[in-house]
Amino acid sequence: MRVDGVETIHLTAGGVSVLLDLRGGLLPAIAHWGAALGDLDAAEAGALVLAGVPPQANNTVDEPVRVAVLPEQRTGWLGRPGLSGSRDGTAWSPWFRVVEVRVDESTGAEPAAATAEAPSPSAHVTLPAGSVTVTARDDIAELELTVDLRLSPAGVLRAAATLTNLGADYRLDELSLALPLPARAREILDFAGRWGKERTPQRGDLRVGTHLREGRRGRTGADAATLLTVGEPGFGFARGEVWGVHVGFSGNHRHYAERLSTGEQVAGGGELLLPGEIVLGSGESYRTPWLFGVYGDGLDDQARRLHRHLRARPQHPRTPRPVTLNVWEAVYFDHDLSRLVDLAERAAAIGVERYVLDDGWFRHRRDDRAGLGDWFVDETVWPDGLTPLIERVRALGMEFGLWFEPEMVNVDSDLARAHPEWIMQTGGRLPVESRHQQVLNLGIPEAYAYVRDRMADILAHNDIAYIKWDHNRDLVDAGTAPGGEPGVHAQTLATYRLMDELKERFPGLEIESCSSGGARVDLGVIERTDRVWVSDCIDPLERQEMHRWTQQLLPPELLGAHIASGRSHTTHRSHDLAFRAATALIGHLGIEWDLGQATESELAGLAEWIAFYRERRDLLHGGDLVRMDDVDPTLWVSGVVAPDRTRALYSLAYLGRSAEGPLGRITLRGLDPDRRYRVRPLALGDPAGGYRVPPWFAGAATVPTGTDGVTPLSRALAPDDVEGVVLSGRALATAGLAAPLSYPDRVWLLDVTAV
Repeated sequence: MRVDGVETIHLTAGGVSVLLDLRGGLLPAIAHWGAALGDLDAAEAGALVLAGVPPQANNTVDEPVRVAVLPEQRTGWLGRPGLSGSRDGTAWSPWFRVVEVRVDESTGAEPAAATAEAPSPSAHVTLPAGSVTVTARDDIAELELTVDLRLSPAGVLRAAATLTNLGADYRLDELSLALPLPARAREILDFAGRWGKERTPQRGDLRVGTHLREGRRGRTGADAATLLTVGEPGFGFARGEVWGVHVGFSGNHRHYAERLSTGEQVAGGGELLLPGEIVLGSGESYRTPWLFGVYGDGLDDQARRLHRHLRARPQHPRTPRPVTLNVWEAVYFDHDLSRLVDLAERAAAIGVERYVLDDGWFRHRRDDRAGLGDWFVDETVWPDGLTPLIERVRALGMEFGLWFEPEMVNVDSDLARAHPEWIMQTGGRLPVESRHQQVLNLGIPEAYAYVRDRMADILAHNDIAYIKWDHNRDLVDAGTAPGGEPGVHAQTLATYRLMDELKERFPGLEIESCSSGGARVDLGVIERTDRVWVSDCIDPLERQEMHRWTQQLLPPELLGAHIASGRSHTTHRSHDLAFRAATALIGHLGIEWDLGQATESELAGLAEWIAFYRERRDLLHGGDLVRMDDVDPTLWVSGVVAPDRTRALYSLAYLGRSAEGPLGRITLRGLDPDRRYRVRPLALGDPAGGYRVPPWFAGAATVPTGTDGVTPLSRALAPDDVEGVVLSGRALATAGLAAPLSYPDRVWLLDVTAV
């Protein structure tokens, strides 16, 4: 609905308020983004806007600097401008004036229930959740700008902008949006990392200047900022206000937080455009990716808003997340039908529900130096095609999945020999190789059509429910031959389009985003995929940290979490089955292990863990994440609490040896403070072997360990003599329980049930 004369708009949902200032026909500025403000009438909304205008400082421009969601240089804003570009050196500092404002209580993928009639034209509009679209123009600069702001019922803010050129060619260098930060937000948390150790947290102060995180890899990156959060100093999981931004895009991107010497501070971001990548002809437009803004009182509150937002999407997985076996670390490139069938039979016997054949099934692919791009089943390895394996997998009651790397090509391939011009390149040279491969330019229509048709042919002629979609190198010198113009933007959009086309043509098809492990984890790719591969490193000690922090962006059901072999292929550490399985449990559970090498006791233990996961995955994948702030850095306590607060599962992960001895009490947050709960340990181990349990465990003194070091889970899950303790949710959150003593690299699970 179009509204005329509106000066303030109040979006409020999910405990969050966003108050927009549209006075004077100017671009929208955010007067408040944070905790809900309650009911506001026009007078109070106007007073709040006025109350936030700072006094004039000496030696600044002669009127208060107004920071719109697209920061404008012409206002006297001396930070990063939202728009950078020009038309042969002109139109580089436009003055946009609003020509239309539209509001809608419907948020598209997240429809909000209307609590009142649609707003009528007035000076102030309140929406319980919904969208605001503001269109503005600068007739002198011959530019039009549309800003979309949406608040979902979960309280997640999204912002995007569309720039339309109304004159001669306009070169766009940057179009980024920014959200305001209050003065009390002075500490930054974002993420770094590398291959095999993705999403490593890093914290620091927000000082005068710009904290800039740029991703120039052509993909999200293992070292991506992921969610750049600024909050009150000392914020943790439980408390401390935080404001975070995330750019929902899988190509080049930037996140930043900026503080000026005059006191203003913002956080924002957008796509990072390569030189000359976007030149708009007359009438052409460019739209930014969504910039997500997520407020919370504590990091858990922030994460829960994102999880609820994602779970409300119509495309969010609704079926139980199937236990998955991926055969990569079992066979690598050694594809032998009898061995692969044996793995399938062993997997089905222990409760696996999806079987994935990884790299190596297509022509010339006996190692990673050849074959990428030749998407035909290799007749020398599979003389009867994939049919015999797929039929056996399906007969065993499992889905079948297949690995692809559609955006890549080996120079040693039939495709590259036939079309060398389809390889991304610039300067008349091929880029430096990585993983012995180059990037196939999907921005070239013929290359795109080839890959789409080959993948569609494989999917049409085989019963395939799932694609593991890999992307194993950064985009370097990513140009389009023969001129070498930059092509990362077009490549990213083409990848999205390819995923969308395949899903439309094959309803029910699921896709996993894998990119050298976890290098493509963002809210752009997750709009088209059903889970991400967190990391190529499945060492449970490393995965504890990666799962803990990837869940700041994505809920557990979207995180591929596999039980690895006893000795990690990436770190060569060895861990027992219980630690590996309990680490993978709160995620989308799978196995990445040569089951042919597993002992009977290990297979029995796996079957018990799988049965436990299948029994509880409605809780694991539908509950609220809670993470306790550290009692000791060697003990991480986290849990999942059912939305109705009737049950929960908590994990006590011992990741090292404490310097202090007994760790004292641990608290369990997230429960109903006025309900009473029985807390019972689920897997105890053997005190004679080094464990010491506190008295509240009651009769749970010993659970014997098998001769091969595997504790039979059936004897540990619910032994008759385990009574536990009954306490209120308030007591568990404030006073807590004594923690057991434990060896490192152990996870103790606590079952919590309302009584």
